[in-house]
Amino acid sequence: MNFILIAVIVLGAIALIAALVLYVCSKRFAVYEDPRIAQVNELLPGANCGGCGFAGCGGMADALVKGADAGSIEGLNCPVGGSEVMGRVADLLGMAVANGEPKVAVVRCGGSCEHRPRISEYNGLRTCAAMNATGAGETGCGFGCLGCGDCVVACQFDAIHINPETQLPEVDDEKCTACGACTKACPRAIIELRKKGPKNRRVFVSCVNKDKGAVSMKACKVSCIGCGKCVRECKFEAITLGQNLSYIDSEKCRLCRKCVEACPTHAIRAVNFPLPKPTAPTTSTTPTTPSEPTRKEATA
Repeated sequence: MNFILIAVIVLGAIALIAALVLYVCSKRFAVYEDPRIAQVNELLPGANCGGCGFAGCGGMADALVKGADAGSIEGLNCPVGGSEVMGRVADLLGMAVANGEPKVAVVRCGGSCEHRPRISEYNGLRTCAAMNATGAGETGCGFGCLGCGDCVVACQFDAIHINPETQLPEVDDEKCTACGACTKACPRAIIELRKKGPKNRRVFVSCVNKDKGAVSMKACKVSCIGCGKCVRECKFEAITLGQNLSYIDSEKCRLCRKCVEACPTHAIRAVNFPLPKPTAPTTSTTPTTPSEPTRKEATA
């Protein structure tokens, strides 16, 4: 009986000492977390898409609180939540936030099956990353879309799909949150985040081919050939030409669409613009004069 009592006392003493050690360690090595981080994290949408540049919404919340302590949260933006969520976060942290213009993912490739024929057959792993690692893919263009749908898999919002006829990805403007997941998934960087523009209207070069004109046209009929006609046509200096490829700056573009008309290969796309109104047939306004009487009528 004495041995049992001694064992209980010893075990109790060990438990007490261990509890004291754990208590001291918890106080000594405790990591303080600002309670505002949890509050901000609750306001964020919880998509954990990485579009903000952080690993998840928790990292974004921590950066917002630290930015507020530093006096500014400029440059931090949640593309999924948008201005509404960022406004709530700014109110919570007592900061002002600039309203960034909404963006949307844009596919800069117009090489459909019609314009960019297949010249080989790929039998490997059916992903864009694997196909790109093996070479140019199934067409002669080593820059354009591979059509395997890595961007579709990466999108958490069901905003991008492969068109079965063109084999090109198409973005749903209403569903796209500009999180940037598709841009990171594309091994050829043909997907870009651009401003939605007024009334969702955008003008951009739908090509990333940097080959010289004759080579790029051989691979795709609607590729940019670097002729520079669009650059000369633009009066706002919104178009630059480099490495045989034109690029339109959405910050400077005024959506006049003169570059669209100037492009000889139709590589520049204008999205969501109204169709031109059909012109009415012209009618002659010259007054008609009565015909002269025939000889029989004159002699009658």
